[in-house]
Amino acid sequence: MIKDKEDQADISSQENRPHRWEKREPPHRKRRTIQVENTIPSRVRPGYGDPHTMSHMYPFLVSVPHGGVDVPEEVSDAVALDQDAISYFSDPGTRDIFGLSDCACAYIDTPISRMIVDLNRPPYHLPPKRWDGVVKTRTSTGVPVYKDGQFPEITLIHRLLLRYYFPYHAMLDRLLDGGSIVMAFDCHSMLPSAPGEGHGSGRERPLVCLGNNGDSLGNQRKGALATCPGEVIRVLSDEFKVLYPDKGNVALNTPFRGGFISNAHYWHKGIPWIQIELNRSLYENRRDGGHAELQDNVRKVLSGFWKKVQEKELL
Repeated sequence: MIKDKEDQADISSQENRPHRWEKREPPHRKRRTIQVENTIPSRVRPGYGDPHTMSHMYPFLVSVPHGGVDVPEEVSDAVALDQDAISYFSDPGTRDIFGLSDCACAYIDTPISRMIVDLNRPPYHLPPKRWDGVVKTRTSTGVPVYKDGQFPEITLIHRLLLRYYFPYHAMLDRLLDGGSIVMAFDCHSMLPSAPGEGHGSGRERPLVCLGNNGDSLGNQRKGALATCPGEVIRVLSDEFKVLYPDKGNVALNTPFRGGFISNAHYWHKGIPWIQIELNRSLYENRRDGGHAELQDNVRKVLSGFWKKVQEKELL
């Protein structure tokens, strides 16, 4: 159950507000707090049936790990970021854009913000060695996540992982074991340019980045394990290029090769994974939010992808 500290506002209207990318700290707004009562905080649709006989249901698992913008009650009083900052540094809108439970055999997301528990990091990436690990000390622009002296102790971190992290990954394994899934997608959004002040900061990003832990052509890199064959990710790339045909709009493994979810669960199960990153400029500056149009575009891309993959017998 979700309980706000103030009257609940429509979270989609909050997520759709245009951002000023040059600002380091978004405007202040009270946070959404989530209170969990003996439930796994995620929306799940398990796979079922024989996908090869379904006219509109594809044998895909869709994971949206960073779309949540809520703060667990356990750390609500200690978090320094307000609601705008929580949303800005998460993947706002992705639960709507990739919410394809009507056509994918399996779908999972979470309401919890990645700024509190990042599901796309290894569980052992912890501070102080890892500031951008599963539990973060600061944002990508250097803003502290927690108030001074109130960063969670290790026992609280363990409770956060047991409640919000491990159940998500366990559910991914269960969905992959269902027998209906032949392809999995980990779905994200990315800022239009690289944040921070380090190497590459400010560099513009493509409209779409697809990652399989391979090289710029989607092929396996020396000494690395690609999470899906190069031929498969190139089919998906070609489908996105129909929407965004200009050179450089669709990139493979640049700037993101794929994170912990796609790599770890490919290693566990051997089912191919692709990480999809959509540039937030595609929707965040639009008055209508652009979520419905983008979701329709993603649906068309995945439909064309599956048709081509079947024709070429790639999976």
